[in-house]
Amino acid sequence: MSDIDASAAEAARLDAADELHGRRAAFELDDDTVYLDGNSLGALPRTVAPRLADVVRREWGRLRIRSWEESGWWAAPERVGDRIGRLVGAAPGQVVVGDSTSVNVFKAVVAAVRLAGDGRDEILVDAATFPTDGYIATSAARLTGCRIRAVPASDLASAAGPRTAAALVNHVDYRTGRLHDLPGTTAALHAAGALAVWDVCHSAGALPVGLDEHGVDLAVGCTYKYLNGGPGSPAFLYVRHDHQDRFDSPLPGWNSHADPFGMDPAYRPADGAARGRTGTPEILSLLALDAALDVWDGVDLAAVRAKSLALTDFFLRRVAALVPPGRLEPVTPAAHAERGSQVSLRCPSGAEDVMAALVRRGVVGDFRRPDVLRFGFAPLYTTFTETERAARTLAEVL
Repeated sequence: MSDIDASAAEAARLDAADELHGRRAAFELDDDTVYLDGNSLGALPRTVAPRLADVVRREWGRLRIRSWEESGWWAAPERVGDRIGRLVGAAPGQVVVGDSTSVNVFKAVVAAVRLAGDGRDEILVDAATFPTDGYIATSAARLTGCRIRAVPASDLASAAGPRTAAALVNHVDYRTGRLHDLPGTTAALHAAGALAVWDVCHSAGALPVGLDEHGVDLAVGCTYKYLNGGPGSPAFLYVRHDHQDRFDSPLPGWNSHADPFGMDPAYRPADGAARGRTGTPEILSLLALDAALDVWDGVDLAAVRAKSLALTDFFLRRVAALVPPGRLEPVTPAAHAERGSQVSLRCPSGAEDVMAALVRRGVVGDFRRPDVLRFGFAPLYTTFTETERAARTLAEVL
């Protein structure tokens, strides 16, 4: 048996033993395409289209304004937030859905500075952060009179000092796929008297996050990656229970007022996570997300993590076996404790052309300048057989 035949047989055995394999049928996927870009945009769950059709035709078309109450539109940001809360390790009443990731990062960072109190005028930011987080943190620092300091995520624990108000950290590095130490960094920030604000865009739905367990103060995440909420689906904001009565949003909109229909010119914040709301909820995209979350019912996050690591291990092993030495360099850590659910490979020569060729051959990943190929593994629908094909096709292209 050839190496390729043996690898294909191994992939088939792994798929047969995979407890999550049946979840793939819940998604709209093409058999002739290997989709490894769920870390940018998750696949479409089959529950979404009929749910949206009902929302448009019945809830909006016939019930119209009555749907704010009769169809539960008004309470949807908190209700959907609780569904996401289960997936990120947050007890009910701490997650609210709405606005974009960028807007929620702004709310979280400014609120963290206000929670930190007087005498703390420094914001730390992950030096390799996704750019929008850096832009927003810089603006938040300017508006709150703080200085901002970029620090490698691995050094944040030692960088926090008596003047540090908060640190904004990415749980998973979007470019390399490195998983940062959320428990250890959070504990070190707290020891320094600072608050921990985590961006969990690349970990929510890919691995257990443990927001409550590890004492995270505030967190923000998007819902269109591993949560499969659809393009532009609203983000979420986590506000830990014991911070909620002092959470001071820099964007106090009518939706977060204690009596939103009282039309009081003076602002009084609502109780609970609703303080994180701003304006009218994005109902169509919010309810598409709600339907998309059905695929997570009954799913054990530990099984998701185990499969994610098995998929990425298999891919890295096959790439190492098939690709000529010197053509690619893995930048995603080999250690499981330091790896998210993507594999990033540095391709020194023609990376963009390599990815374009892969896409033409039916293997969809993505490219980040100047030379990184990214492959995202979504355990609910990615198979080992697809993973073997992706590695083999990559070797053929190179």
